Amino acid sequence: MWYLNAVFGDKDVSAMDLLLLSSSTAGNSGYLQAALPLIQQQLAGKQRIVFIPFAGVSLSYDAYVNKVNQALGAGGLSCHSIHQSNNYVAALEQADAIVIGGGNTFALLHQLYQHDLLTLIREKVAAGCCYTGWSAGSNVAGLTIRTTNDMPIVEPPSLQALGLLNCQLNPHYRNENIAGFHGETRDMRLAEFMQLNPTTPVLALPEGSALRLRGENLQYLPGAASEPAYLFKAGQKTALAAHVALPYCQNASS
Repeated sequence: MWYLNAVFGDKDVSAMDLLLLSSSTAGNSGYLQAALPLIQQQLAGKQRIVFIPFAGVSLSYDAYVNKVNQALGAGGLSCHSIHQSNNYVAALEQADAIVIGGGNTFALLHQLYQHDLLTLIREKVAAGCCYTGWSAGSNVAGLTIRTTNDMPIVEPPSLQALGLLNCQLNPHYRNENIAGFHGETRDMRLAEFMQLNPTTPVLALPEGSALRLRGENLQYLPGAASEPAYLFKAGQKTALAAHVALPYCQNASS
């Protein structure tokens, strides 16, 4: 299955609980407003929610966590940002849930490497700590960040990410043809990836949609999205039905 990969080996990962949102907003909705019911469902009763703001570039980490808490407060939730802790490792070790926000994926992954947090996050999630991410926070849940839409404004030590799912992710998916624009469309970019990586699946998530993994059940949740998610693999683009367990591959090369 997608999440049973080399990162976890033979570990029992049946307790894994992931909510991977394509975006923080949908249409004209307020920040995290459309996703709040899903976040509430996943994080209800969690007392130690740790937020990782490292993708934030255009706003301070303090401003970022305040913005997130303002949104989550409508659902009776609140989080503590890891940057407010003296010991990042201890903060994560005590967490019942890890939340990673959007922004620049390269900046996020760079900081995760700088603070040596990747292995700890994998271990926590495999043991049952909830993981919620949106945009960049969803991107890093895949094998690598090679299918992010972001500009590489910093250079992380590696493009290898958390590998919580044994596939690539492409949030904010929209294959738009704009009159007079001669750059590549999203599908053209993903076709380039498939050409060089034909056995690696890519899940493309339109705005307002999400993936939810609970144990061995991975589902596409369309939310406010007006189109399905898509699986790109081996030169093929396949629409994924909502609320149906997604087709699994035994590993990324199958």
